[in-house]
Amino acid sequence: MKARTLRRHLRESFKSLRRNGWMTFASVSAVTVTLLLVGVFFVILMNMNKFATDLEKDVEIRTHVELTASKEDEAKLKQDLEKLDLVESVKFSSKEDELNHLIQTMGKEWNFIEEQENPLHDVFIVKTKKPADTPIVAAQIRKMEFVNSAEYGEKKVENLFKILKTSRNVGLVLIIGLLFTAMFLISNTIKITIFARRREIGIMKLVGATNWFIRWPFLFEGIWLGILGSIIPIGIVATGYHYAYDFMAMRIPRQLVQPLDFSPFVYQVSLLMLLIGIIIGGWGSFISVRRFLKV
Repeated sequence: MKARTLRRHLRESFKSLRRNGWMTFASVSAVTVTLLLVGVFFVILMNMNKFATDLEKDVEIRTHVELTASKEDEAKLKQDLEKLDLVESVKFSSKEDELNHLIQTMGKEWNFIEEQENPLHDVFIVKTKKPADTPIVAAQIRKMEFVNSAEYGEKKVENLFKILKTSRNVGLVLIIGLLFTAMFLISNTIKITIFARRREIGIMKLVGATNWFIRWPFLFEGIWLGILGSIIPIGIVATGYHYAYDFMAMRIPRQLVQPLDFSPFVYQVSLLMLLIGIIIGGWGSFISVRRFLKV
């Protein structure tokens, strides 16, 4: 495309935005509301995914060794655990370490146990390469020699995996649904604009104008609508996340919940929202002008 032709198409797109002021306002408003919802849902979904990943990383199999096992037996068991294909790491925790952890967790009133013979087991803490493989590895460990039990909070972990999978899928469906809604609204809004100029398009076709020569101004118009509609949502989402991040940092221990860092996450979301605005604006314009080019 020549520079002069490009300037002409850009000029025509700006003229159309000014000429159809109320329709431009309606389109921008539709994009603004939709992108705001998409942005909020996306921020929530990404942080939920972060929380889910952190929770999944904390899933571990506590392998209790038989009390009758010797040090040589424990060494052999550790080697067998490390040989499992799905295992990432194996960490040893002696029964003394387990007792100290129990006293720290339950309180000083449990100190009386130290005066008695330690009833706890030595433990191998096993982590899998993929959290979803935890039940499979636990079943394999239970069949090994010198293993008293292999616990990982079976029902709670499996329910957790189900909830996380469902929440991710629901969030993804909602975002896709909102994007299609935005394209539908922009498409119909630009369709009204094009319908008012259908005679002009027909005349241009009759005098030899190509489809793309006619289409470009409308395509640029859709892109401008997407860009204008993304400005306010970007500002609201960035400001809102800034305050939410500070609120969580001050009131919730980072060991419990750690949201995605403000930077670069907010800048990535802002760029994504801008690109989504451009894509849905351009695509909505593209599909709406198609039927009026058939003369």
